[in-house]
Amino acid sequence: MALKIRLARGGAKKRPVYRIVVADARAPRDGRFLEKLGTYNPMLAKDDAGRVVLDIEKAKAWMAKGAQPTDRVARFLDAAGVVKREARNNPEKAKPGTKMTERAEAKAKKAGEAAE
Repeated sequence: MALKIRLARGGAKKRPVYRIVVADARAPRDGRFLEKLGTYNPMLAKDDAGRVVLDIEKAKAWMAKGAQPTDRVARFLDAAGVVKREARNNPEKAKPGTKMTERAEAKAKKAGEAAE
C-alpha cells in the first residue's frame, strides 16, 4: 500500500483550510485517511505561527514506515528541518509565448521605422 502525506481540503468556498494527513495514494483527496498530522491555513499571514501546525514526530514516524510527502508537504517539512527538498528551476517558464514574441518583434520593427 503506497502511503502519501498530503493535504485534504476543508473550509468554505474561497476560504480554504487544509488538514495534513497520511492517506493511501488511491484514496480521494478529501476522503479516507489514516491519521491527521496537522493543519495548514493559507489565509493567515506567512509569519503567523498558526499558518502551519504540524506534528513533526508523527511525520517522521510515518516517513520511516514508507510514506512519501507531496511537494507542498515536503516544503513544510523542509522548513521544519526534517526533509531536505531540492530547489526546482524551470527557466523555460519565464520565456514569453509565440504570440507575445511576435508582438514584441512587430513593435520593435515599427519603432525602428518611426526612428528612421
